[in-house]
Amino acid sequence: MIQVNSVETAPNFSLLLSFNNGERRCFDMRPYLHYPVFRRLENPGFFSLAHVDYGTVIWPGDIDIAPETLYEYSVPLNLS
Repeated sequence: MIQVNSVETAPNFSLLLSFNNGERRCFDMRPYLHYPVFRRLENPGFFSLAHVDYGTVIWPGDIDIAPETLYEYSVPLNLS
């Protein structure tokens, strides 16, 4: 089961993620911000409150996103 180990927020509503399989990936939250559950994340200050709990990314107010979604729709970070 894929899980998020760590998250950093980046410009343009991106999440820099480390997964339990050792991969680092970047997830673009912009396509999700129009959904009512994620509307509060349009505020950059609120978006920056992202942290990891229970193996996924969460924000205050019980806002979260499935780790499988984060993995499947993210792109690998080129660390070279």
